[in-house]
Amino acid sequence: MKYYWFVFFEESLLVERNITGVWSVPYVEMPSVELKTSQTVHTLVDVDGIGCRAVAVDCPPVCKTGQVLIGLRKTAGLLSEKLYRCAGKAAELIYWDKHSRFCGVCGGTMKWNTPISKRCMTCGTEVWPVVATAIIVLVRRGDEILLVRSHNMHGDYYGLVAGFVETGETFEECVAREVREETGLCIEGICYVGSQSWPYPCGLMVGFTADYVAGELHLQQSEIAVGGWFNRNNLPKIPGRESLARQLIDGWLEGSLG
Repeated sequence: MKYYWFVFFEESLLVERNITGVWSVPYVEMPSVELKTSQTVHTLVDVDGIGCRAVAVDCPPVCKTGQVLIGLRKTAGLLSEKLYRCAGKAAELIYWDKHSRFCGVCGGTMKWNTPISKRCMTCGTEVWPVVATAIIVLVRRGDEILLVRSHNMHGDYYGLVAGFVETGETFEECVAREVREETGLCIEGICYVGSQSWPYPCGLMVGFTADYVAGELHLQQSEIAVGGWFNRNNLPKIPGRESLARQLIDGWLEGSLG
């Protein structure tokens, strides 16, 4: 039986382009790599009725004509949305598998129990992949929005204020706190817009809009490199279309955020 095979080598995914220029992942019975008995083959949710499998290999796979290894994030503009999201889930499972080999309770060996859970062979503790939840917020002030560039951003583009949700905190509390901590500003009218799986390595981004109330812009130097207010006519370089940040900015530009 043929499957969509998501073959990862380090941070890259094996993809291929057919004669019509359409990008996909190999649709074969077995990938062009030698799989060891110790390697875990992950079973994923079907894509358009086609079964999906994923595996991480230790050596670069042999690339056939039209095939190439590409970083997962760069495949967002190449693969269909369904295949890209499936690739993201595969990457998260592979990452979690690598970082959950031993039980956090007793130190015993963890073994796969279901396609998305493991069980300790010693004490029986069952665990599931942990998703790191973060908020991202587009702050408006009249006809301007707040754009920032954090120290850990790749590239020279500006994005939106974002941060991880802390224990015991609601999304709205996290939005207000992150904006206050990173910029010194007070906001109101926090409104949920949408969410996005962010498999770098295992995140969930939850997007909001909010309105400026008061305060002078004072950037948290440990987190933010530069930032400021921008209108439609002086936008700096902004994130790619695969990101929730860009979707929020585009929504503001199009006037569809309310």
